[in-house]
Amino acid sequence: MTTPLPFDKRDSAHLPGHWLLARLGKRVLRPGGAEMTENMLDAAKLTGADVVELAPGLGKTATAILERKPASYRGVEADPDAAALTAAAVGGAGVVSSGDAAETGLESESADAVIGEAMLTMQTDAHKAQIIAEAHRVLRPGGRYAIHELSLTPDDLPETTKTELRKALARSIKVNARPLTAAEWREILVAGGFEIEHVGYAPMALLQPRRVIADEGVLGALRIVKNVLRDKAARERVLAMRATFNEHKRELRAISIIARKPKA
Repeated sequence: MTTPLPFDKRDSAHLPGHWLLARLGKRVLRPGGAEMTENMLDAAKLTGADVVELAPGLGKTATAILERKPASYRGVEADPDAAALTAAAVGGAGVVSSGDAAETGLESESADAVIGEAMLTMQTDAHKAQIIAEAHRVLRPGGRYAIHELSLTPDDLPETTKTELRKALARSIKVNARPLTAAEWREILVAGGFEIEHVGYAPMALLQPRRVIADEGVLGALRIVKNVLRDKAARERVLAMRATFNEHKRELRAISIIARKPKA
């Protein structure tokens, strides 16, 4: 029996943007692309570590984590269909459990690294803080929390501009995204008890042809184009998302941060 996919349940006009792109064949759904993910995972030093991934989605990053030979892998995913996809991707090399990123049910100080990509951006500031607190609780002293998210720039971007940009994103991707500036990302992590170890940046080029080819390969990119051409509603959504990203390209970028839980 085929596992139902999270992006098979709603029409293209109303599907959240990330699941729409997944339906069209896109498998790298991170703002900084596969290269930023790979660099972040390298910086997180996962070899021999007990790793927890929050909201693994399709399981793409889970596979990259396992390539680094961790001591253990556990994914925590709230969507049961997405959890099934990640479980299929990791097979017997890890465990995937159902749970909220803010309340994983895992033991305190049971992980050396916690990974989260493109999920804090989609939360309110209060829920962001709750998830960060949970990552801090689960990590052992000296453990690393690695995130890859959407960021606003510059740090002194006016509040009115932030509000309008967030509204434009919500209209386009059908999710109430709340990206932060780099300074705000650092502040919320420090407020959660972390020390900032490394910060990286990349252009927000999720739907640019060069990035799509780099992330998906030539055949994968062609498959996505074919699927877009066959679905008018999806095509209109993708073009609208790309227009929004292009309109605000000066204010949007990807950010990755490695934050460390201080040693006692």
